[in-house]
Amino acid sequence: MRVSTYILAAAAFVISGAVVAGAQPAGAVLSPLETVVACAPPPTLDGAPDGALHIIGTQDSVPRTVFGARDLIIVDGGEKAGIRLGQQFFVRRANRFGMYGTGHGRGAKTLGWLHIVAVNESTAIAQVDHLCDAMIRMDYLEPFVAPAVPAGLEAADATGDPDFGALGQIILGDGERTSLGGGDFALIDRGSEQGVTPGQRLAVYRDLGVAGMPLTSIGEATVVSTSNGVALARITRVRDGVRSGDYVVPRK
Repeated sequence: MRVSTYILAAAAFVISGAVVAGAQPAGAVLSPLETVVACAPPPTLDGAPDGALHIIGTQDSVPRTVFGARDLIIVDGGEKAGIRLGQQFFVRRANRFGMYGTGHGRGAKTLGWLHIVAVNESTAIAQVDHLCDAMIRMDYLEPFVAPAVPAGLEAADATGDPDFGALGQIILGDGERTSLGGGDFALIDRGSEQGVTPGQRLAVYRDLGVAGMPLTSIGEATVVSTSNGVALARITRVRDGVRSGDYVVPRK
């Protein structure tokens, strides 16, 4: 079905649907730190899950491909896809460029979140609640879950001995960045399967590539969230810019 057909079908019910949805809360208000964490990439190297819904347009008088805060977004699924009024979703986009190392997927970028204000059998309309970055047509939706922020995420803590028997590496940062600074988020190649837990403190090291030289300490990080084989960490202190391929070592 063409996008224009979706828009016309959605227009037929948006007014009445929005009135019904007006009593639906858009979700809990997040603190500034919770908002920063919610805008971070998910702790995975996968892209869109199978069957994910997508943005296909917006309620406007002219066609648009870029969408922003408070826009009314048209989604390519409705009641038949399990969509209900008031539901909240993250909007994400699969990374498209090459990745550090081999055997990795590309991961995704979080663009913001929205909630459903009108729905019929095959189409839904959502309002953007928060914008992390511009949304575009065919960005995909995932269920919104308010972030759990580990204690101490805003401060570096270098106490405890590094456990070099559990060495991991930084894969990349948000938006596929390979160079990171203090306060930035990074995906690492160790997750819950390797015993990594939210709130765990990590020392960051670099191999200078000089024969006989030990690893050099360049910063500290704290784990925010995990999946089976990947974790999201926030860089809390740096001596130099952190790079993809730098090592992370849990502190005991």
